Parts: sequence; structure tokens; C-alpha cells
Amino acid sequence: MTFYDDIYPFYPLQRTSFIFSTHLLTIILVFLVLTVSFLLILPGIRGKSRLFWMFRIIISLFIGVVIVALNFTSDWAEARATTNTTYKSFSSEEVNAEVGLHIGLYGINITLKGNPVNQLNETINYNEMFAWKDTIDEEYGNALERGLPNPILYIAEKFTLNNPCGLIYQYRYSGHYASATLWTAFCCWLVANVLFSMPVILYAGYMMVATAAFIFFSMASFSTIMNLPTCLFTIGTSGAFQTEYSGSFWLALATGVLCLIIGVLVVLLDCLIPGKIREAFSVGVDNDEDEDVYFGEGYLNSNFLAGVTTTPLTTLVLPTDEIRNVSRQPSLQELSVRM
Repeated sequence: MTFYDDIYPFYPLQRTSFIFSTHLLTIILVFLVLTVSFLLILPGIRGKSRLFWMFRIIISLFIGVVIVALNFTSDWAEARATTNTTYKSFSSEEVNAEVGLHIGLYGINITLKGNPVNQLNETINYNEMFAWKDTIDEEYGNALERGLPNPILYIAEKFTLNNPCGLIYQYRYSGHYASATLWTAFCCWLVANVLFSMPVILYAGYMMVATAAFIFFSMASFSTIMNLPTCLFTIGTSGAFQTEYSGSFWLALATGVLCLIIGVLVVLLDCLIPGKIREAFSVGVDNDEDEDVYFGEGYLNSNFLAGVTTTPLTTLVLPTDEIRNVSRQPSLQELSVRM
């Protein structure tokens, strides 16, 4: 044991946690601050629209944080197996452990946890991150130098460039395209939120549908990894070691369906009841009232028109700027002058 707190001399670096990375923690904190900030202004909103605004803010921020966070999660697909396997190279000693492979858009996490954790006078609880910025060959070489357990090295070796399985090519490109389409979905989400605050609710609904479409495109891109030729992972006595879709994939599906439902509802309601939906979103409705004022029937005093030939007037339509001059009654001084 050394001063590294249960980390042995051949392993001087801290281990990576795949459940909550610093990126995910930062994203969650930023959106929590935004949520609290928006909720603080709710007391200033009167009437029944307060609940609608709260529901709208929570749903919108939930969609945004999910789209961003999905880029950095490591559980789009995973595989697990409990097996008896050799622990270290050049040793025949075996341990009973649970091996896990967790695949994200930017890399893989490989976990190894003993059953029980303390075996062979060691704490068997590893969690290793291998990111494919270009390749993972360099990180795999570092793992060899650090003397990581055999199951971790065996799985990581399957994703190197020289491995016959060729997993790195499909997984890396699928992850990059899926991430790109997710960021496009995030841009569509931003535009939709801007349009929801303007009297163009119909186009906001279109952008929500576009957000859902790009989320589905990212899922389709990642799903291409399932079309690869079968590359079996055989670890100890566990037999086949197959990957399956995991939490992030299904969360992306649920978020895409939610965006699609919102977009379709907004488009339908804008076509059926445009006035009410604009009122619900607190946006103005265009007012096409004429500037001219209609007074209806008007009557003239014939005593003031003695000797003047006139024609009967039934209606009087005047522009707005002349209303005051016509409606003002003549003063006594003006009447005496006319007389």
C-alpha cells in the first residue's frame, strides 16, 4: 500500500468514473441554475398561466439538458458478465468478478468488480476510460505499462487498430455522427424556444419536430454498430459477451418522442385554434383595425346654412386627426359673428 489511498504502485493515476464525469456534472449544474432562475420569476406571473409557464420551463429545460448530456454519457450500449477469470498476466490465479463494457459516443468504459471486492489481498474494483480521439492504441499501451488486470486489457485490445474485429472504425464513426446530429438537435431546440416567444408559434412547432428528427437520426447512426459482423468476447467461463442498448439510447428515444408529440400538437392547435394558442403562449395577436372612425348617421342644423345649397348627408366618415375639429361645439362668440 502507498500514499495513493488503496492504489498500488503499478497504478499511479486516479481511476475514471463513468457514471458521473465532470462534463455531466457541469451540464447538470448549469441547467439547474437556469431552472431555479426561471422558477424565481413565476410569482410575478398572474392567473392560471403560472402553472402553464412552470410546466413549459421544466419540460423545455429537461429536453435541453438531455440532448447535451447524451453526448457525454457512457452507457449507450453495454454488456455485463460474471465469470471466473485470470487476474494478472504471468499468473494462473483466478478471481470471481463482474466484467462490464459501457459504450458511449466518445469512448468506452471497462469495469471490473470482484465478488467479493477483496480477493488475493487486493481491492478489485476498476473503472477504466478509453477515449477514441483518433485511436485508443496509445491509451491501450499505457494500460499495459500500468499493469491493468487481464479482463480489462482483453476487451480494450478488441478496439485497437490492428485487431481483426475492426470495432474501432465503426464505433468511432458512428459515435461521431451521432454526436454531430445531437448537437444539431440542440440548435433546433434553441431556435424553437426563441420562436415560442414570438407570434410565429407554427414555426416553433416545426422546429420541435426537427429536433425530434435529429435525435432519431443520432439513434440511427449509433444503431449501425449492431450491423457489424459478430465479434465474440470470451472472458473466463462466462461464454459469449454481447452488447445491448442501454439507458442513454432509450432516454434519447423517449426525448425524441416527447419532442415529436409537442411539435405535432403545436402545429395542429395553431391550425385549429390559433388565437387561443397565442394567448396561452402570451404572444400578441395582430390587430388589423382601420384607423378611420365611423360615426354613423349625422345631422346638420339648417339655421347655420341659410342661403347655402346643400345635399342631404346620411353618413360621415372622417379620418382620425379631424375628429376633434368636427366634434367640438361652436362657442357663443363664434355664433354671434356668424349671425
